[in-house]
Amino acid sequence: MGPTLAGWLQASVLVAALAACHRPLGDWIAHLLTTSRHLRVERVLYRLTGVDGDADQRWPVYLRSVLAFSAVSVLFLYGFQRLQSRLLLSLGLPAVRPDTAFDTAASFVTNTNWQSYSGETTMGHLVQLAGLAVQNFVSAAVGIAVVAALIRGFTRSRTDRVGNFWVDLTRVVLRLLLPLSLVFAVVLVASGTVQNLHGLTEVHTLAGGTQSIPGGPVASQEVIKMLGTNGGGFYNANSAHPFENPNPFTDWLEIFLILLIPVALPRTFGRMVKDSRQGYAILSVMALFWVASVALISFFEAQHHGVAAQAAGAAMEGKEQRFGIAASSLFAASTTLTSTGAVDSFHDSFTPFGGGLTIFNMMLGEIAPGGVGSGLYGMLVLAVVAVFVAGLMVGRTPEYLGKKLGAREMKFASLSILTTPAIVLVGTGLAMTLRGERADMLNSGPHGFSEVLYAFTSAANNNGSAFAGLNAATTWWNTALGLAMLLGRFLPMVFVLALAGSLARQQPVPATEGTLPTHRPLFVGLLSAVVLIVVGLTYFPALALGPIAEGL
Repeated sequence: MGPTLAGWLQASVLVAALAACHRPLGDWIAHLLTTSRHLRVERVLYRLTGVDGDADQRWPVYLRSVLAFSAVSVLFLYGFQRLQSRLLLSLGLPAVRPDTAFDTAASFVTNTNWQSYSGETTMGHLVQLAGLAVQNFVSAAVGIAVVAALIRGFTRSRTDRVGNFWVDLTRVVLRLLLPLSLVFAVVLVASGTVQNLHGLTEVHTLAGGTQSIPGGPVASQEVIKMLGTNGGGFYNANSAHPFENPNPFTDWLEIFLILLIPVALPRTFGRMVKDSRQGYAILSVMALFWVASVALISFFEAQHHGVAAQAAGAAMEGKEQRFGIAASSLFAASTTLTSTGAVDSFHDSFTPFGGGLTIFNMMLGEIAPGGVGSGLYGMLVLAVVAVFVAGLMVGRTPEYLGKKLGAREMKFASLSILTTPAIVLVGTGLAMTLRGERADMLNSGPHGFSEVLYAFTSAANNNGSAFAGLNAATTWWNTALGLAMLLGRFLPMVFVLALAGSLARQQPVPATEGTLPTHRPLFVGLLSAVVLIVVGLTYFPALALGPIAEGL
């Protein structure tokens, strides 16, 4: 079987598996977000924390709960790293530097998992298990909680209540993420992924030397970093490391886990608004961008420009021979179109246009299908803008799912869309004006600029992957990227929850013959165009200075 056919089969099986899980998993998420029944363990947790599980919150209270929980999480994770040398299972590793600890705390709490350090030589097992892995669960749950609040804004009327954050958080962790993680962690262990509490094991090589082999609780970290679209890696080489991702099957499984929940959430949306066609329309837009990205990256990485690429038959620099071009391209498209950031190949070594597409994927806002929760609420905000544009063209007040979109709603939607580009472009421009920070680029010219642009795009969009040529392990980079991650995560959440509250207060309006049908191919095309024009073209000048200039 040739590599091209194998790549098509791998992608086809992936799509079939996601299609099989789309409906049952989406329905289950809708059920756990809408049922009034609490599990016994949930009731115990509510009593211990003083939460009234039957009381809904106004959107400002819901927002304060999100921000307070995240702020405490940042402080806890920062302190945990700073005290590492005094903790059990520290493996003799010292306390993490203050700037690295801040960057890492901001990274894992915001679902970014950007790492400016080498995991196996910086973090002990207790920090990995009780610090980083815990945040992988709860940061993913926060994203689903926020999109649940936005959907309730569409489904509720004449109320200021959008749900209970603490109930949403608890249910998503206990009923969704933990069970799935347990099942797939066992599958990863059975497939060869490492899971132990070993430190460094000295082994003798065939050449007569010795080598230190680091072990650790890898499989349990690996499964939730993919399932929660977190990213990061127990090892510095991330999912290119054979202890994290030992064979082609685990590589396929990790891509499946990345896409599993984001692909199911549009079904959840359709069930909660009582019109499954709305979910299918949103999913269609996501699928269009995903298919296009996989095809284009595969095409550019299969080009044979240069002596080395011609000898290898493709652009194989930075890629694992056991995965090849097809699997590496599939992984790269999936990880940058979601907020995952895990990699099985190094994007810095991709061809200019292939690497440029990974940047463009993130610039779209992680919406195709996007991060867990954040991808759907990002796409719904863009859907609001698309409906507003359609209303302007026909000269009537726009309506989406029975809710009028007035000046207040459009301000919140616009601010949510513009926040991330502002962070990316201002951060990149600032870094390029500072001589010391420019010196941290491994390459000069357009590719060096692309390294900086990639870093801020990844941080602000909460992706976490990197063009590895940039030395980001300095105080300035740790601080700047940490702030970009925090602002890029929580400012859009403020506007999304404000939008949810504004929609929930409205009285639904009945659909008429003049109402735009938002479940038909026409709307799918309109929303796709809005994504490309409103979001994608915002970054075109920056892309022209980086990957486009390098490719041409």
